[in-house]
Formats: sequence, structure tokens, C-alpha cells
Amino acid sequence: MRNPLTNRLLDIGLSGWMIALLVFLYIPIVTLAFFSFADSRVLTFPVQGFTLNWYRELFERPDFLPALRTSALVAVATMLVSTVLGTCGAILWMRYRFRFKQALQALTFLPVLFPQLLLGVMLLLWFSVLGTVFDFRLGIPTLIIGHVIYVTPFVMIIVAVQLYGFDDTVEDAARDAGASDWRVLVEITLPMIWPGISAAMIMAFLLSWGNFYLSYSLNGSMRTLPIFIYSGITVGSSPIYPALATLNFIPAMGLVVLADFLRRRALRRDTGAAKEES
Repeated sequence: MRNPLTNRLLDIGLSGWMIALLVFLYIPIVTLAFFSFADSRVLTFPVQGFTLNWYRELFERPDFLPALRTSALVAVATMLVSTVLGTCGAILWMRYRFRFKQALQALTFLPVLFPQLLLGVMLLLWFSVLGTVFDFRLGIPTLIIGHVIYVTPFVMIIVAVQLYGFDDTVEDAARDAGASDWRVLVEITLPMIWPGISAAMIMAFLLSWGNFYLSYSLNGSMRTLPIFIYSGITVGSSPIYPALATLNFIPAMGLVVLADFLRRRALRRDTGAAKEES
């Protein structure tokens, strides 16, 4: 049994390690926000003055709002399609037995293991061949398909974890009471695993929103925000890009907080239901 001094030193060491880790992770974000107010067109240190002009100039760029709309459209479409596919796949994994189940699981995880750049090049090759045969060009549809292929396995993993801790005796009781499989799915299974589905939706949106490699390979003439940033910084640094990163960080953090809120609410609900049963 540890003595109080050892416990105290261990707590201090773990707390210091956690603080150092958070500082290391968030220093780049704080630095970006700091430089977004710099009163200089070239990013230099120390900063000579502060201004809000870069945020105004960002919205005055004629190519910014189209890139923003494209990113939003692709991210929302990817979120919806991958959530449906990933949820169905997770239920198939966890609730049914069939031949070649393990092989299907392994094949599903392949897009996660592949480097995004390699996956983007492979998809570009296929879309180039198919575009020649069926007469279509790269654009928003190819962007959405590429993002869905990459994001869906992440959705499946998150929902499958939620299903793993789900008490399936509730479903069996509903079936014994005469409920059909469809009614059990809609009225019992989906509502009870909704925290996992909502977390997967947020993750899918964020993965699509900030994706560069697939977007750069499959965009055609369309531009997303990551491509907008890349195109700008290749010709020189400017504080409008730290300003864009700062604006992009705020809704991303909001979605993360929302996911944590939904998780905590589901935990309180499950805890309250367990207490009522006991």
C-alpha cells in the first residue's frame, strides 16, 4: 500500500504531465489566433501591432465564400450518407452472423489503414477511367464519394462500440411482446444508441470538413477550404489564413462540446434508468 507522500508525488507528476501535454497541443492553436490579429501582411515575430482587418479581408476575397459553401455541402452530404451506411454496417456486425463476416470487417477497415494521399490517388485513377467511359468529370459528386469511402469506417467503429455496450435483452423482450424487427430497430435500438450515432455524425462532419488529400485529388475545378488555404500559402504567408483557422476552430470546438454533452446526457439517463430498476 502506497504511503501518502508517494500518492501525493504521483498526483503531482500526473497533473504536471497532463498540463504539459495540453500546453504542447494548444500552443499552435493559440499562436494561430495570435497572428490572426497581427498588423502586418507578413507573419513575423514579435508582432508590431494588432488589427481586425484580416477578418474583413478574408470575407472580401471572391474565392472564399464559394470554397466555404463547397466544404459545407460536401461535409453535410458526407455526414448524412456515411452515418446511414456506417450505422447499418455496425448493426450488421453486432447483431447478425453470416459467412465471411470477419473478411467483410477487414475489408471495411482498409480505407482507415490506407494513407489518405494514396487513397486519393487510387480514387482519382478510378474516376478518371469511369469518367472516360460514362462521360462525367471530377466535382462535388466525386468529392462526396471519396469522403464517404474514407469516413464511413470511422462511423462504423463508433456506432459498433455503442452497440457493444447495449443490453440486447431489451430487444428480445420487445420481440417476445410481438414487436416486429423493424419496430424494434426504430423504437428501441436506434433511440438507445443515438448518443453513439450523434457522436459519429459529428466526427464524420469534422473529418470531411478538414480533409485535404482526398479533396485535392478529387476536386476537379471545385475548391474546398483546405484547398483554398493551400493555394494561398504556396504563394506566400498572410494573416488571413490564421484568421480563417481561428474562425474554423470555433465551430469545431462547439461540435466537440456538443458531442460530450450528448454523451454525458445519455450516461445520466442510463444511470437514472438503472436506479429506477433497482
